[in-house]
Amino acid sequence: MSTPTTTGRPTTLGTRPTTTHAVAHLPGPADLAIAAARIAPHIVRTPLLPGPRTAACGPRLLLKAEHRQIGGSFKTRGAANAVLALDADRVVTGSSGNHGIALARIARTLGIELTVVLACGAAPAKAAAIRALGAHTVQVGGGVAAREKRARALAETTGAVLVPSSDHPLVIAGQGTVGTELLTDAPDTETVYVPVGGGGLLAGVCLAATGRPVRVVGVEPALTPRYARSLAAGHPVQLPPSNTVADGLRGQRPGRLTYPIIRDRVDDLIAVGEAEILAAAALLRRHGVDAEPSGAVALAGALRAGRREAAVAVVSGGNTAARLHTCIAPTTFQEDSP
Repeated sequence: MSTPTTTGRPTTLGTRPTTTHAVAHLPGPADLAIAAARIAPHIVRTPLLPGPRTAACGPRLLLKAEHRQIGGSFKTRGAANAVLALDADRVVTGSSGNHGIALARIARTLGIELTVVLACGAAPAKAAAIRALGAHTVQVGGGVAAREKRARALAETTGAVLVPSSDHPLVIAGQGTVGTELLTDAPDTETVYVPVGGGGLLAGVCLAATGRPVRVVGVEPALTPRYARSLAAGHPVQLPPSNTVADGLRGQRPGRLTYPIIRDRVDDLIAVGEAEILAAAALLRRHGVDAEPSGAVALAGALRAGRREAAVAVVSGGNTAARLHTCIAPTTFQEDSP
């Protein structure tokens, strides 16, 4: 499907909200610049790598290497921006794994008590990594919707600050720095392919693309196309829990902040099947990029689109079970080198 591109919305976001419940404004492009300055000491500026040398990829495809980010995924950007801006001793979140890992790293550094709520089916290696970093984990029996409901309840009953994995203005702004970096490093980019789970990364890239002549294409697993279904319906809709191999992209419903940003700026949404996701991950491995399935979804979308323009596919994460097992010791979690 395709929706008209607009120039986005003006920013009304302050830099230090105290709770997620009080925030009602959408972030804007200016918030990405604030986020970039805030998180700079805590992240690495990931490179753009040449895409695989195959006829299917074409000669003008680059990869934004967020699998090389500290913590193994882009989630470190949003987690760092939120925690550094918020004044909180205790934080609660719901996570499929990578957001929890990112928050746990920051929480350990700053001495913050963190509880991570995990949905049924969360990757065991990611849950173990979160605990190895010193965070508490709580498992729920349902999917992402049940996870988020439990996280909200825990925050309300304990007085902890809720930092969602996607639907928070500071998180969106932090994730958007992926877009500002790649568009700065490759200003002639014509299309950016972005994996879509909760929508924080896609919303952030949409903000980064404001006023630029670049197409933004979101790529969803075909088993959980919550944004495509919602845009077609004209309002957010909730889908049943999914068991897609892209475990980081199992969101069931668009966020209240991410939805309008994506609605007003995304150019297209592509759905890719399980076999396409696994094939893209295998192609990346042969190319020397150890991406988890969620991290290969954008490439799967670029391959399905079959375009030959100057494009960038975001490799959003590399926290495979094998990689996490090599990082985890009985009582410690080894830090990544930049």
